[in-house]
Amino acid sequence: MSDTAVFVRNPSLANLPSATRIGSLLCLAFLIILTPMTGILSSDWNAGLTVAGISLLVVAICVAIKVHMANVTAQNNVAVMSAFAEHQDAPFVVANTFGEVLTANARAKKRFGAVQGIPLTLCLRSTFSNPQAVLLRLQSQVQSNGRAFEEFPNGGNILSVTAFRLSADVFCWRFQEGEAAVNAELSIPVLTIGYRGEIQHANLAATRMFGNAPNNIQDIFCGEAPVNGSVNTVRSRDGVVSVAVADLSQTGTKRCLGLVPLLKPAVSEAGTSFADLPVPILNLSTDGTILDTNRLAARLLGKDTLKGTNIDQVMRGLRIPIPDWLARTASEEDVQRTEFLQLIRGEKEVFVQVTLSKVVSDGKAGLIAVLNDATELKTLEAQFVQGQKMQAVGQLAGGVAHDFNNLLTAISGHCDLLLLRHDQNDPDYGDLVQINQNANRAAALVSQLLAFSRKQTLRPEVLDLRDTISDLIHLLNRLVGEKVQLTLSHDPVLKPVRADKRQLEQVLMNLVVNARDAMADGGEIRIETEVVNLSQPFSRDRATVQPGEYVTVRVVDSGTGIPADKLQKVFEPFYTTKRTGEGTGLGLSTVYGIVKQTGGFIFVDSVVGRGTEFTVFLPVCVTAAEVEVDAPKQPETHYARQGEGVVLLVEDEAPVRAFATRALRLKGYTVLEADSAEEALKLLEDPALNVDVFVTDVVMPGMDGPTWVREAQKTRPDARVVFVSGYTEGAFGDSGPDIANSTFLPKPFSLNQLTEAVFQQLN
Repeated sequence: MSDTAVFVRNPSLANLPSATRIGSLLCLAFLIILTPMTGILSSDWNAGLTVAGISLLVVAICVAIKVHMANVTAQNNVAVMSAFAEHQDAPFVVANTFGEVLTANARAKKRFGAVQGIPLTLCLRSTFSNPQAVLLRLQSQVQSNGRAFEEFPNGGNILSVTAFRLSADVFCWRFQEGEAAVNAELSIPVLTIGYRGEIQHANLAATRMFGNAPNNIQDIFCGEAPVNGSVNTVRSRDGVVSVAVADLSQTGTKRCLGLVPLLKPAVSEAGTSFADLPVPILNLSTDGTILDTNRLAARLLGKDTLKGTNIDQVMRGLRIPIPDWLARTASEEDVQRTEFLQLIRGEKEVFVQVTLSKVVSDGKAGLIAVLNDATELKTLEAQFVQGQKMQAVGQLAGGVAHDFNNLLTAISGHCDLLLLRHDQNDPDYGDLVQINQNANRAAALVSQLLAFSRKQTLRPEVLDLRDTISDLIHLLNRLVGEKVQLTLSHDPVLKPVRADKRQLEQVLMNLVVNARDAMADGGEIRIETEVVNLSQPFSRDRATVQPGEYVTVRVVDSGTGIPADKLQKVFEPFYTTKRTGEGTGLGLSTVYGIVKQTGGFIFVDSVVGRGTEFTVFLPVCVTAAEVEVDAPKQPETHYARQGEGVVLLVEDEAPVRAFATRALRLKGYTVLEADSAEEALKLLEDPALNVDVFVTDVVMPGMDGPTWVREAQKTRPDARVVFVSGYTEGAFGDSGPDIANSTFLPKPFSLNQLTEAVFQQLN
């Protein structure tokens, strides 16, 4: 496809006539002009046709000139974009809105086979499993934000994709893979060298230093091999300069070198000194004493004077102690010279990537440390680790909830059966009540795990937080005790939110209890509500709150406060500062899970010795007049009502099945049992068998609950269904139980809850 053909698809040129149409227009014009020469028509008609033909000819010529100019412009645009693409040091593709490649540099052609005219999705099909979805997502971000960036795992490496818009309908795509993506962000020259000495990649700083990178490393290092940790001379575009060489990484097939120019004030023609070097550098002794720093290093470290200070007083090692790292580097052991260190700065967390090299000057050994701000990289890493941790705990919580809820259903259910046969005067009655209460406590603990992993079933409704907190204030006053004063402050124009009232009460109770525990000698806890209108995105603690209206709830105490190094861990599961036996470490993690599942955000501020403030952001509900409940809770009655009918009970757990069977029969129902879906369908093959209600577990070996119920309803469409499961949210997958006449009862359930659910379905 020619350059012109590509741009004809551009929306701005789509309405121009094609060459065929212009030719037809010209032929018609000449035909009209020549017609009077035949003498067939009258003189008036001939004159009129001649004028019309000439006019049409002029129009056709003008259109042809316009199309020609547009084609020339399109060709010039392609030439400019091609030249722009070739100057990129990574695979670079320019495509139109439809994803067709307009031009690509040599690296993109070699890496992806990107040639003009073919879809970019076709070029990337061996790189992404669903390239169309990836490109559409990034293109949408570009249209919204002007730029998009995303990283993808690719065969053990990371492929970074950057997209931006060149014009209204032209997009640029830049791809960087593996170390090239990381090294490109470094401000020092970095060269990737193959095992034969060929230069495989040079970052932007290296391109600036050497111009177009030579083919072989010997061409740069004046015919000598680069020696790690020493000063080497190299040929730059400005002449021969001295550089400190550091191995950033090394494998069996390639070596990644970082080059630090060492300019002496007496030699530098431009007057550049060590202090003015364009990369943060420290000059160290072998024991770690800082001998000199340049301006960028002092700015990064946050101190003006560092001479004479030991590096381990400024930074702390994350993997190995700093003195050990210095000693290994100074002794020229074959160890990794690059480490991530954390700056010892109280106001915020700052991480630096430090490349340490040994240098010898005037026969005396020393160390050169090249610094690179890695705070954003470590933040992304922490987000990834936190996401993995959340996912792992979520999976664990789901499995634990399923198994524990089955056990707790059997325990509490058989306890209910025993309580029916013992009155309050029976000596065993108190023991049975204790068993029942502790089973409920265990169920609450499982519910906390589900809350943290955001897997509990929420029943959202439109709430006015003033009413919710007022209903709860009596219980909160009892929780805080006499030494703590609890005060409320509400926004006079507070707007409604949509949340699960029971779970929101749990959030407030947990926050108030934590505030109480932080004030052993008493104090004041304030609960404040306010409407906040954000006009710009608000970023904090690795989270971004989008613009909009929010109701904030602040719980403020005057307690001991939380140290800065522990502040980021308070929402982690099982993390607690209390003594053994005083807390499970699930209180704040439960709060975090409930708030996030509700669609809100929670932040914490604390000053040691002055107190702590938790702030919850909840989106304002715009449909305040509508009160919706997703899954109404079955009414709990002290004595379940008697019923009649035939119930088919399908449950693979024998203890749960035994309890449920006895409970339903006690209330007057005829119960048929099955331990699997296949057995249930076999029972239903008898057409004379009448069944009113199916009570079935959702997750079972073999065929699951919804599947066998759909099969059974083909012949018994009027049968009612009660689904039970130890799982909660997600028990039915993403779509939910799209089965008519069905309801859901989560485990663990009591005798009354089960029989009431069946009664409600039949009545």
